[in-house]
Amino acid sequence: MDAQISFLDRLFSAGLLLDTGVDGLYGRSGRFEDVIAAFERLIDRTGGSDGAEAIRFPPGMNRAIFEKSGYMKSFPQLAGTIHSFCGCELDHVNLIECMDAGKDWTKEQEATDIVLTPAACYPLYPVVAQRGDLPADGGLFDLQSYCFRHEPSKDPARQQMFRMREYVRMGKADDVTEFRQLWIERGTDIMQRVGLPVHIDVANDPFFGRAGRMLVNNQRDRNLKFELLIPITSTENPTACMSFNYHQDHFGTKWGIQFADGTTAHTACVGFGLERIALALFHHHGLDIEAWPEQVRQELWG
Repeated sequence: MDAQISFLDRLFSAGLLLDTGVDGLYGRSGRFEDVIAAFERLIDRTGGSDGAEAIRFPPGMNRAIFEKSGYMKSFPQLAGTIHSFCGCELDHVNLIECMDAGKDWTKEQEATDIVLTPAACYPLYPVVAQRGDLPADGGLFDLQSYCFRHEPSKDPARQQMFRMREYVRMGKADDVTEFRQLWIERGTDIMQRVGLPVHIDVANDPFFGRAGRMLVNNQRDRNLKFELLIPITSTENPTACMSFNYHQDHFGTKWGIQFADGTTAHTACVGFGLERIALALFHHHGLDIEAWPEQVRQELWG
């Protein structure tokens, strides 16, 4: 914890992150954004020739789609909903009186049809399903979105609102597992080229509750999720900066994504945690970008 707070304080002092008064919710400076933009260009140079369809969703998604996805069954502790004032003038007066008295005014809010996006790929699956049957070679999609997870923390690498860059592959089982393995190799190579120490390990999502523990064991036993780990605030517990996920036919079945012969599509995704990668670069190369190793600067900025 001390190392996390120390690194966060240094980021604030350097003006790279801006304190908002809420743990895990930070402003980003232009220099911080320059690093993310440069790393995204490196991602583009690595995967751009694959011909993925680029789609950019907003940080909010349809609540009905979110509910159907089953996210609340697995990760209720991470979800974020959007509420708004929907009352009359009298209700507004009551709301203002509550605020003036320092009482809880949020009781006057009602849930809207929008929830905060938990992962960049979640809005994609129903969109693809609406298009009809997949082509014979499946589909490949390039996504980027702000995401939300309710995990307030002093660890700057565990933010509540962050950006996720993803490639999502839809196809036959062999196609998507081959895609995942390709990106495990690519991801390792990218990080090593920018001077970051990496370790690939089997992982699991933070499923909730007693039933969640069974899902954790199943996910790990079947090697459905791997993470690329980089030390940022701890060498004993390095931070997951990339994830490589094989969903089997879960999303294909959930949304009816299939081929013309009626075969259900399998899916896999590779995700880049953009803020975490930027933080890893600052941690390992220093807070002054101009002083970074020339090889790293060359890889990022040319």
